[in-house]
Amino acid sequence: MMNLVETFSEFKNIKNIDRPTMVRVLEDVFRTLIRKKYGSDENFDVIVNTTKGDLELWRVREIVPDGEVTDDRSQISISEALAIDEDYEIGEECYEQLHLEDFGRRAIMAARQTLISRIMELEKDEIYRKYSDRIGEIVYGEVHQALRREYFIIDDATGNELVLPKHETIKGDNFRKGDMVRAVIKDVEMRNNNPVVIASRTDNIFLEKLLEQEVPEIEDGLISIRKIERIPGERAKVAVESYDDRIDPVGACVGMKGSRIHGIVRELNNENIDIINYTNNVSLYIQRALTPAKVTTIDLDMDKMRADVYLEPDQVSLAIGKSGSNIKLASRLTGFEIDVYRNVDEIEIDDVDLDEFKDEIDEWVIEALKNIGCDTAKSVLNLSKEELLRRTDLEEETITYIMDVLAAEFEE
Repeated sequence: MMNLVETFSEFKNIKNIDRPTMVRVLEDVFRTLIRKKYGSDENFDVIVNTTKGDLELWRVREIVPDGEVTDDRSQISISEALAIDEDYEIGEECYEQLHLEDFGRRAIMAARQTLISRIMELEKDEIYRKYSDRIGEIVYGEVHQALRREYFIIDDATGNELVLPKHETIKGDNFRKGDMVRAVIKDVEMRNNNPVVIASRTDNIFLEKLLEQEVPEIEDGLISIRKIERIPGERAKVAVESYDDRIDPVGACVGMKGSRIHGIVRELNNENIDIINYTNNVSLYIQRALTPAKVTTIDLDMDKMRADVYLEPDQVSLAIGKSGSNIKLASRLTGFEIDVYRNVDEIEIDDVDLDEFKDEIDEWVIEALKNIGCDTAKSVLNLSKEELLRRTDLEEETITYIMDVLAAEFEE
């Protein structure tokens, strides 16, 4: 018959729910119990002791002479009151302590289930609220389950469970049970009325928070991260700005001999991170965004947000990057659609003018290639098939044929 009290004692150690809320819930549950037995809870006191983990129920009634009780909910006869305490007198309030056994086993079990249900709902609400307020924060936890599509992680700080979906992991991530994982809180969703905390290692904010942890000047507000763009696990570009002329923002982020950036690179599975100095000078910003390539000249079309960038032949592949990663991130960082062109003052001796291939390639196709700045065989071959598809209106089959014809020219 004491299950309800024992259940309450368990709840005194719950950390997710604040004390006033807990007291409110417990009072409500016990007042419901009282109303079901006595029809009203107006003349009852429910005292909850959250420190000791116990409670007291008191029935309060006015003491009246024998035979003058008109409402037994609010009044008690003097003879009944004296049976409770011999010092009572007419006109006083009689305090009668109730015991759980008085309510019956069935009522107690129903109240216990109600209490458990209410506490569970409060815990869910509190987890949702707490983690919603922490979106964008880094969490550190242990993998306790690794499934095909997601990892389940126990937050080291709170003991709550987080979900790290596989599509939110970096290429090369392969965690096992017991591994410690660092990620950023991306979202909190409600699934089947349960809060699910989603963590991510691919979100741009993850890199931003890692930089904040490693670079005190960012934490102190002396350096601002203006924008981050990533291809997780491959490459990232970060534009930073200093509010103090004495601080070099790029140098501060990289650290002495790369000491600050190396830890982040390792955390991100050797993701190549380019830190660049932000500027309002658009041409200079684009030039910096294309690092490590060295740009010769830039033609801007501000209306169409396009930039034609000219480089020496040996810089073209650097500007484009592996699988177009460098130019793609530079475009996203600056907001400009960037096209790269080779500086061709005179045809290289070991190169061949496209006009020499008119017997094998239609003139209109050659013109289409010239329109994107490709005048020679090697200038075409230096671009990927994807880049040629994007910059021309040619079919994939046509481009494949062109590249085969041009490549054959240089085969021994």
